[in-house]
Amino acid sequence: MKVSLLGTGRMGQGLIKVLSPHIKGIIWGSRTPVKVNHLINELKCEGVQSATYEEALEADIIIHSLWFRDLLPFAEENKKKLANKILVDIVNPFTEDFSDFTTEWGTSAAEELQKVIPDTKVVGAFKNTFFKIFDNPLHNGLESDVYVTSDHEESRQTVITLLEPLPFRVFDGGVLKNNRTIERMTLFEREMAIRYGHYPYVSFRLFGNEKTNE
Repeated sequence: MKVSLLGTGRMGQGLIKVLSPHIKGIIWGSRTPVKVNHLINELKCEGVQSATYEEALEADIIIHSLWFRDLLPFAEENKKKLANKILVDIVNPFTEDFSDFTTEWGTSAAEELQKVIPDTKVVGAFKNTFFKIFDNPLHNGLESDVYVTSDHEESRQTVITLLEPLPFRVFDGGVLKNNRTIERMTLFEREMAIRYGHYPYVSFRLFGNEKTNE
């Protein structure tokens, strides 16, 4: 299966660093592929293919790193191209100043995305992981957790299998509505990290589960 990543921001760059050693030929899509070529050399990501957004949408599994304010219009515009594909959603619907959410309590970014593109299999992942974690995924020898969610069980398992070689503990996080908790917990962990002086190096780890990727 072809895998692509959309976006060259902090999360996009962080993800490509951990994904590229484990996913051969991953496609990195951007509005400006020249920028991607520069970043591939700068980050020393071997085997990554630069592409336009349009070319990246040809992949079977598409991981986006767009801001939530841009995500739903993007999904609406590309609804036909995204049909029958897996779209991995990593975004949290934070306000511009990261003080609150742009969604109501009874929903999540992942659920809102699935409503816009019902023929696409939306899978949530990395919502609890801030960009600095990708520079050093192990903290005191411990892996951060990644919770993979989807209303499509087969697609959820496909993404779990894809991510398992990464230096994270990858868990089946259940259905998309569980992102209501994950997304809001992520804003809380940000507040705590700022208060105690280690933001943006912050993520989750669930104690009491001995799952390991070793």
